[in-house]
Amino acid sequence: MSPDLPGGEGTAVPGGAGLSRPGLRGREAELERLRALVEAVQGGEGGAIALLLGEPGIGKTVLLQETVSIARAHGFVVSHGRAEELHALAPLASLASGLLHGDPPLLSSTDFADLAGHHDQRIWLVERLAQLIEERSADTPVLIAVDDVQWADPLSRFALSVMPARLLSSPVLWLLTGRNDPELYGQGPRTTTLPLRPLSDTALAELARDVLGGDVPTQVAELLDGAGGNPFLAAEMLTGIAASGADAPEPPERLVLGVRDRLADLRPDTLHFLRIGSVLGRAFSLADAAALCGRPASGLSAEVDEAIAAALLHDDGERLLFRHDLLRQAVYADLAPSVRRALHREAASRLVAAGRSSTDAVPHLLKSAQPGDQEAIGLLGTAATDVIAVMPDLAADLAVRALELVPPHAPMVFDVGERAIVALTRAGRYTQARDTGDRLLARQPPLDVFARLQSVLGDTLWHLDDVHELTRRSTAALAAVTDPTIRARLTARQALARSRGRDLGAARETGERALAEAERSGDREARVLALWGLGEIALNAGDCAAAVEHHTALNVFDTAFLPEEAVARIHMDDFDTVRRLLRTAGDAPLRPAMLIWAQGTLNMGLGRLDDADADLVTAERLEADLHVPGNLVNIRVNRGLLAMLRGDREAAREHLDVVRATVAERPNTGNHATHQYFEAVVADADGDHAAAAELVRSVQRDHPFLRWRLLRPHVVQAVRIALRGGDRNLAEDLAAQVAEHATRNPSVPTAQGTAAHAAGLVNADHGLLERSVRVLLAGPRPLPLAAASADLGRALLAAGDPAATPALTRAHDIYAQAGADAEADRVRADPERATSRSGRRTGGLRPRPGQGWDALTASERKVARLIAAGHTNRSAAEALVVSPHTVNTHLASIFRKLSVRSRVHLARIALAEGDAGTANGG
Repeated sequence: MSPDLPGGEGTAVPGGAGLSRPGLRGREAELERLRALVEAVQGGEGGAIALLLGEPGIGKTVLLQETVSIARAHGFVVSHGRAEELHALAPLASLASGLLHGDPPLLSSTDFADLAGHHDQRIWLVERLAQLIEERSADTPVLIAVDDVQWADPLSRFALSVMPARLLSSPVLWLLTGRNDPELYGQGPRTTTLPLRPLSDTALAELARDVLGGDVPTQVAELLDGAGGNPFLAAEMLTGIAASGADAPEPPERLVLGVRDRLADLRPDTLHFLRIGSVLGRAFSLADAAALCGRPASGLSAEVDEAIAAALLHDDGERLLFRHDLLRQAVYADLAPSVRRALHREAASRLVAAGRSSTDAVPHLLKSAQPGDQEAIGLLGTAATDVIAVMPDLAADLAVRALELVPPHAPMVFDVGERAIVALTRAGRYTQARDTGDRLLARQPPLDVFARLQSVLGDTLWHLDDVHELTRRSTAALAAVTDPTIRARLTARQALARSRGRDLGAARETGERALAEAERSGDREARVLALWGLGEIALNAGDCAAAVEHHTALNVFDTAFLPEEAVARIHMDDFDTVRRLLRTAGDAPLRPAMLIWAQGTLNMGLGRLDDADADLVTAERLEADLHVPGNLVNIRVNRGLLAMLRGDREAAREHLDVVRATVAERPNTGNHATHQYFEAVVADADGDHAAAAELVRSVQRDHPFLRWRLLRPHVVQAVRIALRGGDRNLAEDLAAQVAEHATRNPSVPTAQGTAAHAAGLVNADHGLLERSVRVLLAGPRPLPLAAASADLGRALLAAGDPAATPALTRAHDIYAQAGADAEADRVRADPERATSRSGRRTGGLRPRPGQGWDALTASERKVARLIAAGHTNRSAAEALVVSPHTVNTHLASIFRKLSVRSRVHLARIALAEGDAGTANGG
């Protein structure tokens, strides 16, 4: 249904024939700002967001409706939806109420059915929805308006927090109204916030003249003070005055009393019908109300007619609606609390009996269920299961509420509690999940129940990085368990925990035992956990081939683990297979942040620093969208190391500050290692070589350096830090670890070449450095080759060997092509006789500017030209064989560097640059 109906805030009421414009009295300034936004979006200024905030009845809806009319007059396609308090469990219902209606609708029912089929993948769904809106806005500007957004379902709220920023380059205007609660809105760039204040005395007087005609008596003006500047309350008072005169009894101070007076004139059956309706929500179906009244719908026509005549209800052809939510609230408030509760409980039962879903019944149960209500407990649990994939926080709330309704000593408390632990963990509320589990365990459940609870708590403890407690609890539970499925899961959890320990041989044995138990029990979850644990153990041990074997099997069994297989293959230098894997994934709804992380890891390996940085920015944004920044430390460490390669110390320090704050908030051993290494690189660059060496030594104390997969590409740099810090023992220890890693991975060129490079540095052996270069030339990673070539060139230069020149030249050219400007300049700073050659410019690399076309990376220029040529983000991503999420990141950077706000502006600049390039022979 379309909510674009009469009777919104401050609109016409009986006796006020002139109130279509008077509904905007005192809102002229806000309306002009909204009109300007409509014209700016239509004129090619890109997207924009407008927030109308204020108390109920303050005039938000009438401003929204007027803006909708203005937008339609300017040729916009309009989606006008409304969120409703009792529909907060239906995924995407608040947005769908507008997207599927209108003339014409913004989305077809086929498009929406495709989205609904993937509602369990929030990031994919929102990206696909954004693509559909982007395609629709290519020819016609779009207005998406959502009224009462404070009631929006969690998936709609998630979409509204993400999509405006995603579509800022498209002509899309977002208009949201809601209560004064800024936490509801993701206020991004180009957001206009209009807090609606109470009307002035002048505006109230104009409103009174519109309704009553002529001058406003002093008595009426004094009565209007009781409205507190709220236009809806003022209109209600004026309606009463127009009907009975200013000398009638003084209007009540609270609307609920005024509505009670109006209700007193209604027939008892109509009053009962309205009260039933107020329980069902602002909008309700006649069939639902009839069921709750215990009467056939055909027998309620007189009650409906009387309620509409009294200006309390409106019929939109599909549902009945209270003319304003304040009216519904007033009717609802006039019910005794016990009556409300009983009606809500009866509504839930009748909805279930009528075959409606749990999402329709549960809002009523939340307002009515009492401890021991078995039906309510079951329905809450079902609803939690239905929404957990897409609205995990809501699922957790529902599961916790179900647990609260279970009597303390009821046997079902453990089953319901187990579901609550799972939901809380899925929602990222790990401490609450652990505490819930511990309270259940304190009740001394039977041994098998004890083991089952410890099994689900294992996931919680893993996310809390408490592997010591996970090991202790899984060991205790294994001593009690008899169920083979739970035993397999517990053993697999134990293997995962031991992957973080020092004895990886014992961890591997545990993982293999877990896999055998999983296969015997036929339990899918246990098998996934066992394969995952074995893959983690193999990677930590540096056994790359075994890691690929386990992660490939895991990916075959569960394609959500494709990123893990990709990363394992990157450690094997199998970049071609990784490319194929990532192309196969495409924009499939599979853990997009981890897919982008794998793409970024590949681009770092390929020496594509600009693309890698864009991937890392994208991965961080996707994690932030979901409020699960589990990989933030690794992302920022990598971005910081990239910044150091480019010579951007300021950016590196900004990344380091984020890492420090994140590690302080959530410490774990792996984060500590990568953080300390990053600190070492910064300290070494600052000239504090002794402190840098001590930081590398602290990584070694946690575990051998090569244990941390993120640090493996940087082990040669760690050797240099140790040597500069005067710690030869540390350098030799690192070199020995690299040699051992190479022995485990004889077919991996990077492992072999890096081992020779590290040994060559420690032993000052030109032959080993030459061998390193030869091996790395056969591998896929340019940056390790550049580092080995640079060290070989410097060693040969010191020996007076003319072969230094080609080695240093190779290093410089690789670094320069990768965008590692700091390293390229460092190589060039070696004696000019080693780097200069005929025709080659010998000055340092010109830093890339921060603004303008020349500031764009190569990939950004490709994206800019595709978008300027009319591509959507999706088609540009397909052309470049990257994720649409990465194109979004590139576009945001392009717009920032070019200081543009829309695709129209971008197209003009790209065309001008193309003409300039042609004129210059480029």
